[in-house]
Amino acid sequence: MSSPNFIDYIKFNSRSGHGGAGCLHFHREKFIEKGGPDGGDGGKGGSVILRGNAQLWTLLHLKYRKHVIAESGKPGEGQNCTGAAGSDEILEVPLGTIAKRFETGEILGEIAADGQEIILTPGGRGGKGNAFFATSTNQAPQHAQPGEPGIEEWVVLELRLLADVGLVGFPNAGKSTLLSVVSAAKPKIADYAFTTLTPNLGVVKYRDDKSFVVADIPGIIEGAAEGRGLGIRFLKHIERNSLLLFLVPADSPDIKKEFDILLNELKKYNPELLDKRRVLAISKSDMLDDELKTEMKKELPENIPAIFISSVTNQGITELKDLLWKELH
Repeated sequence: MSSPNFIDYIKFNSRSGHGGAGCLHFHREKFIEKGGPDGGDGGKGGSVILRGNAQLWTLLHLKYRKHVIAESGKPGEGQNCTGAAGSDEILEVPLGTIAKRFETGEILGEIAADGQEIILTPGGRGGKGNAFFATSTNQAPQHAQPGEPGIEEWVVLELRLLADVGLVGFPNAGKSTLLSVVSAAKPKIADYAFTTLTPNLGVVKYRDDKSFVVADIPGIIEGAAEGRGLGIRFLKHIERNSLLLFLVPADSPDIKKEFDILLNELKKYNPELLDKRRVLAISKSDMLDDELKTEMKKELPENIPAIFISSVTNQGITELKDLLWKELH
């Protein structure tokens, strides 16, 4: 899944519907001089609602909706008729979408399951008709409630990809090539930095019809947490990954140093990322012989599962899948 239309952030004006006014009305019928109050209640205003849709993976379809307005409720009528409720405005979003208030940054909710719904902006309540206020001592109330006004606010939606494994590495480390080998994803691949400008998702088929999802995050560079390169725009997607797969090419001058730089950028962005399980894969290993691999193993980071792979020759790919599955479970 890769597209130049990948949109993971939008802002829009959300306005819920006003509640309908209650009705001030008295029963009128032939031969009945003084009918009692029969004013109905107003209808509830419509709400702006988010609904999870597993078939979506971008917020592109909402990019140009700057104003989302729900319908207002109808006023009540005589004969105790309640006004019709206003229609809700339902926005379908991909799983992993977080809704926030733009002004305060307050999180309104998070969509994590298909069909899950969150009320972003609740509609106003309908006003009570005068029949509601009738009592034994006030049998002809001369008042009814107005409807409660709707709410208008600016809302931000942020998409953070839900994947089991996040690919982390410098630009041109071979992340997109690896994703294309282990899954059916077709990311753009070229021999220059920053080929990948949007996250890519791929489903990796494992043994016995099992599978897991891998996300190829655009390349991180030193200083990314401060905004260099593609900055922190895509670092947020790593927060949702259960396991981080660090990819460092075999021709790197110092594999351990490169790994430490990547780790440091994640730490500066969000220290909690260091709590995630990590695997190190040395890509482009088809250029290494067994003796050189043995020497390089001595220089690799300690206490991190490491494996030598080559996406070109498929060297170590099956073993990598086994390792990732083991770490995930």
